[in-house]
Formats: sequence, C-alpha cells, structure tokens
Amino acid sequence: MPQSHSAVFLSIALGTLALHASAQQCGSNAQSSIATDRPQITSSSVVVPCGSPQFENGFAETANVGQRTFDLPETAVRFGIANKTELRFTTPNYFHNFDTGSGFTNGFGDLSLGLKQQFGPTRGGFTLSLIPSVSFPTGTSQISSHGYDPTVQLPWSHALTKNWTAAGMFSLMWPTQGTHRNLTGQASMFFDRQLLPPWDAYIEYSGAFPQRGGPQHTIDFGTAWKPSPHQQLDFHWAFGLSAATPDHSIGLGYSVRFQAIRSR
Repeated sequence: MPQSHSAVFLSIALGTLALHASAQQCGSNAQSSIATDRPQITSSSVVVPCGSPQFENGFAETANVGQRTFDLPETAVRFGIANKTELRFTTPNYFHNFDTGSGFTNGFGDLSLGLKQQFGPTRGGFTLSLIPSVSFPTGTSQISSHGYDPTVQLPWSHALTKNWTAAGMFSLMWPTQGTHRNLTGQASMFFDRQLLPPWDAYIEYSGAFPQRGGPQHTIDFGTAWKPSPHQQLDFHWAFGLSAATPDHSIGLGYSVRFQAIRSR
C-alpha cells in the first residue's frame, strides 16, 4: 500500500472513531503521564486516554554475524476511543540491509491494525490488557510476509513499591513464512526502577518459541526520560542469548501525546 493510501486509511479510521470518542467521557485523565509501548519488547498494559492520539517513533540498528540492519521510523499510532479502549495502527517500517534469508534488501515492511482493551487496575494493583491485531501484506515483496498475520498479546503490570514496577506479556503470533504459518509463543518480563520523577530504567527478558526454528532468548536494557508529562525520549540495548536471535540491537525513540477531543 502506498504511503498516501496509508495516510488516507488512517485519517478515515481516526475520523470515524473520533465521533465515537466524542460521546465518551473524554479528557478526564488527559493530564496523566504518557505511557508507551517503547522501548521494551513488552507492551504497556495501560491505554492512552480517551480522545488522545499518541505517536511513538524510533530508530534501531540490529547486528547479526557481522551484518547490520537499520530501520525507522518504527511509528505506532495509538488513539483512545473510550476510557479503557484504544485503536492501534503501526505504519510500514523502512528497513535498510534487511536479511531475507537468501540475501539482503531494502524496503518497507507490513502495516498492522489492532485494538487494546484494558482491565483493571484491580484491588491487588494488577493491570491487564488484551491486544488483538492483524498485519496486512503491504510491504516490499522481499520483506512482506504476503499474509494476513494475527497476533494476540496480554500485557500486565504491577507496582511493587513506590519506585519499582514489575511487568510482562504473553503473546501468540501466527506469522506467514513461505506457504505456512509458524505459530510462535512469546513470554517477557521486566523490572522498572524510577530513578527520578521523569526518569526510569529497566531490565527485561524475552523468550520466543516458534513451532519451526530455534528459541529466541533476549535480554534488554533501557531507559526513558520525560521532558514533559506528555513526551518521552528513550534508549535501549538488547542482546541475543541464543543462536536464532540477533547478536545485539540498539535503538532511540521519541513519543508524544496530546488531547484532541474533550467532552462538553
């Protein structure tokens, strides 16, 4: 799908959902601090406020067996359509020197569309979300999966103390590889430490276990700084712990959220 078509699709989707959001009690938690899916592998268990669009962007370099791949802008658009529901849209990402298994190429990946429904926080302090999504075969021929690939994620989080948070995610993915789907289960967990009110750091483990292929174990270190309550700068460094995982990945990102719709 050309980028212009993607922009039209996003505009129509957001415009339609904006009408729905206007009927909700939007803006009641608009002052809450930004919560992003970046830079961890684990997605946030918290939705964006109703009526708020949030843009998460980044750049990463991945190295494996002496070869380096670059990708950007890693743009995810999240839009609150109800108090605990959001629409999610991931734009096609551009890859430079992407490893296809039979050679290296440049081009765009597939786009995806999904929803997030938040449950909680419970009395025990747990927050859980359900995130169903599907990717569409819109990317470059050598990079696209050429299939409509569903994913289901269950991110959770729990505040341990004032400054420590534990969080994780369970996922099932059905990526198209060749002429078959490769069912993949993934589990991740991280511990986050708030160093200063606008600054935190984390350590994360992730394991992915495909039906075909070796397990993919990753350890990830990162930090995020909020120059304002609705902006975030982030940095992460991940290392592969198994043969099927890239040697390392390093990335930077910037995210921003603003309130577009308020109840009258």
